[in-house]
Amino acid sequence: MNNIKIKEIVAKGYINPSKLPGYDYVINPYVGCPHRCIYCYAEFMKRFSSHDEEWGTFTDVKIRSTAVKPVYLQNKNVFLSSVTDCYNPLEEKYCLTRQLLEKLRFSGANITILTKSDLVLRDIDILQQIPHVTVGFSLNTTDDVFRQQIEPCASSVLSRLYALKTLHENGIRTWVHVAPIFPELSDWKAILEAAEGFTDSFSFENLKLSYTALPRVLLYITQQQPDVQELYDLIYHEKKMDYWHKLRQEILDFCKERNLAATIHFSEENAPQE
Repeated sequence: MNNIKIKEIVAKGYINPSKLPGYDYVINPYVGCPHRCIYCYAEFMKRFSSHDEEWGTFTDVKIRSTAVKPVYLQNKNVFLSSVTDCYNPLEEKYCLTRQLLEKLRFSGANITILTKSDLVLRDIDILQQIPHVTVGFSLNTTDDVFRQQIEPCASSVLSRLYALKTLHENGIRTWVHVAPIFPELSDWKAILEAAEGFTDSFSFENLKLSYTALPRVLLYITQQQPDVQELYDLIYHEKKMDYWHKLRQEILDFCKERNLAATIHFSEENAPQE
């Protein structure tokens, strides 16, 4: 966190209409994220901020100068968070997510949280008071060496699995987002085997790369994982979908055999995303 530029900004609001399928609103208490994942899709947020710094080197903390305006959320689906991690390390100091959950716990909303951090365990007391809440963890490997290379500032694999288990044991619904799947590098079966006793469902997403993330990831593959470089060229330069089609069926067959609840969110093409 020493190299992260932190700025407090005045927020107009926290709850915004969602463009995500299945969700009515999204909440992003921070702008930017210090996890520095090399594949991050949220880099486009720089268009809406005044930052020239490299993505991952700054985080804006949304501070409201006035009371949060009430929003009718009964039976609405609310997602935390879509373009940041609501439990990034700054949350330990600012507690924005905790404050928001305190206000949302009697709202009647269906709240879904997705994070890469075990800091969520701090808020078990509030989560247990929310009737319809599900906490998810993004995982794309059980190999912490690989995790450190692609998600250098996120919580360790073991920390996430421990948090998943602890939440489950405390009666909180959980899910695991196996994402993004790096072709031939993400052992998704190992993730399922490590987590299946402590989660209610799994979702899967393939590695989709923005124009800015594409060269960064392919450079990593060239330098650190040359054995799969040919496959990545086939997928991301020649735009071949065969690998994903085959993987989709493998996942479906495996989850059916294990009786695991699973949804797959694979893109229909491999062109770099705006």
